[in-house]
Amino acid sequence: MDSELHGLNAGSDRECERLDYFDDVENNRKSSGSIPLKRQELLKWHGWGYKDTKVIVTQRGKLFITSNRYPLVKISQVSQKVREWIQQVWGIDLYEVENIPEPPENPEISNFPGPFLDSEFLDGLLTLQIVYSTDGEDRFFRSHGQAMSDIMNARQYQITRLPDLVVWPNSHEDVVKIVDLSNKCNIVIIPFGGGTNVTSAVTCNPNETRMIVSLDTSQMNQILWLDKRNLTVCVQSGITGQDLEEQLFREGFTTGHDPDSLEFSSVGGWVSTRASGMKKNRYGNIEDLVVHIRFVTAVGVLEKESRGPRISCGIDFNQIILGSEGTLGVITEVCLKVRHLPQLQVYASFVFPDFETGVKFTHDVAMKNIQPASLRLMDNMQFRMGLIMKEEQTFIGEIVDKLKLIALSAIANINEDEMSFAVAVFEGFKDEVAINKVKIEKLVVKYGGVSAGAKNGERGYLLTSTIGYMRDICLNLGMLSDSFETSVPWDRVLQLCQNVKSVVAEESKEKGLKHLSVCCRVTQVYDTGACVYFYFAFNAAGVVDALRVYEQIESRARDEAIACGGNISHHHGVGQKRRKWVPRQISPTAVGLYSAIKKTLDPNNVFAVQNIVLPAEITSSKL
Repeated sequence: MDSELHGLNAGSDRECERLDYFDDVENNRKSSGSIPLKRQELLKWHGWGYKDTKVIVTQRGKLFITSNRYPLVKISQVSQKVREWIQQVWGIDLYEVENIPEPPENPEISNFPGPFLDSEFLDGLLTLQIVYSTDGEDRFFRSHGQAMSDIMNARQYQITRLPDLVVWPNSHEDVVKIVDLSNKCNIVIIPFGGGTNVTSAVTCNPNETRMIVSLDTSQMNQILWLDKRNLTVCVQSGITGQDLEEQLFREGFTTGHDPDSLEFSSVGGWVSTRASGMKKNRYGNIEDLVVHIRFVTAVGVLEKESRGPRISCGIDFNQIILGSEGTLGVITEVCLKVRHLPQLQVYASFVFPDFETGVKFTHDVAMKNIQPASLRLMDNMQFRMGLIMKEEQTFIGEIVDKLKLIALSAIANINEDEMSFAVAVFEGFKDEVAINKVKIEKLVVKYGGVSAGAKNGERGYLLTSTIGYMRDICLNLGMLSDSFETSVPWDRVLQLCQNVKSVVAEESKEKGLKHLSVCCRVTQVYDTGACVYFYFAFNAAGVVDALRVYEQIESRARDEAIACGGNISHHHGVGQKRRKWVPRQISPTAVGLYSAIKKTLDPNNVFAVQNIVLPAEITSSKL
């Protein structure tokens, strides 16, 4: 094979044997990814995901998803038992709901504030021949993320400041030019990737007097090269996880990074928030996958020369880019590790007598270092919530399910009202998967658990991709619901879960909430601890300023999580929603160090998105 390096940056003189991903790089660079330049053509403005996909509730509690994008989640029928449980917990009768109000397909343009435009900057974009828009819908779509508060504010047109302009670069070189022009014209840049953040990370500062530009990386969506010999892939930062994995799959590879937001989140977003995927046990978190980053700052491009597997050359500046959340610059290209597709993938599910026993099981899995690619454990409340989307059963199927529950109770002494539910995914070579699965199954028996089958495991694993759609139907029904996560050492997992739930219940009672739920699940398992997700929801009927009430309770829950040894985030990042906890989490000295880096890389505060720490803390911090 010759050593010609198609698709690499001009001027590279590195020589190595490569198998290039594209036959014709230039032609492929003209193709587009799954997210169009006009996001509103495909995606919702008032909620999660695709415009053609939503959860519908019909008469007598029948739920279905309006598209075929999620084949394992079809029509579901809420049973009488689940109906009564929902009435008791949330105060809603799904058999009686009808004419559920929904936001219009398109937002009302008259509600958008007009843009503030800088003529010198616009002239510069025209000279550079870079596509931009001042259209109200384009700006509105990039004014918020996917936090519940973001969606509620969008639905009520409570977003008081939009980006003044949206710009779509196609390459690293375009970004360099845009940043240089912004620096020259004193313009604010907010990088925008997949728009899936749940931390208000792209919210514009309403007091900002400068022009604000949303730099949308969605058209930077190409694989630049795939190195099959060295198991690395170089991509533009705007490529979505879905597009990346589909293209790698055709070549027999995968990154293994599989977040719930895979369809819409971008590689740049993964890096900027220190993301984690469901299969991190086998493939690692994003920081374990990153080999190289190109990062455009206001004072120049930050990148290291070596793409070797490891380098000992002082401070690793990749670690400064990871988790920077758009405050220091724009990620333009990322080189990631890849692996050959697994020879075998097997789903499994298990039931345990209660959540405490399930946690002991997951801890033992970690201690014995036999983690499958993915392992998740739901408490009883979340397990019951999953039954809402249970596939519609035939009469015979319902009888079989009842017999299974009777058998669980009689033989395994597992009660439906207390049990916890675990989902596992095994990946690797056939013999490797078989050996690991046997070890896990033996451990399940040790903790009094039983197998619930591969089908339930697959369904439980893939159901997470529809959680956003379920959040939206809750909002339509008058319920507020959202999630928050933390990570915590093993010896504090149970205490944290119990205490956070107690605090939420106490705060809810004090605020007069009558219909609410709080549940949790262990989503990532480490040798030293675990990631814990919480889901909190309440019926907002009759609640004054319900969003403020929700945020007050969530804030107290986060305080309690930290008091129990947890942290403010395992993988969602800080954004603007969590920045008040940062000094306490990393120390004032670390805030001063971040501030010094910020002042060095962005002396004019071009990247004034206000994530991670408050501007006042940057101004006042001293090393």
